[in-house]
Amino acid sequence: MAHDNQSRRRVRWLLAAGAVAETVPLWRRGYGLGGTVVVRCRAGHFFSTLWVPAASVKSLRLGPWRVQRCPVGHHWTVVTPVDRTRLRQDQLTQALATRDMRVP
Repeated sequence: MAHDNQSRRRVRWLLAAGAVAETVPLWRRGYGLGGTVVVRCRAGHFFSTLWVPAASVKSLRLGPWRVQRCPVGHHWTVVTPVDRTRLRQDQLTQALATRDMRVP
């Protein structure tokens, strides 16, 4: 019984550490702590997506990157968050107007 509680605490600690490990670098780079985030795919397309630290419903997480479907180029790709302040106004407008698929 004590071993089960210890294992559960260890799993909870690892999950929390993973969330912090993903969230802090993104936050320090100005990407926010989640919610609707502007991302860039490897082909250079900008779009917005739901980004929840330490969780993924429609993507495969790889640290600060995610593999998901690009709604602009209609392809699977690695996406990374983009600092909105570094985008031109037309890029930001287009990215916010183009959303990936909703959560199933």
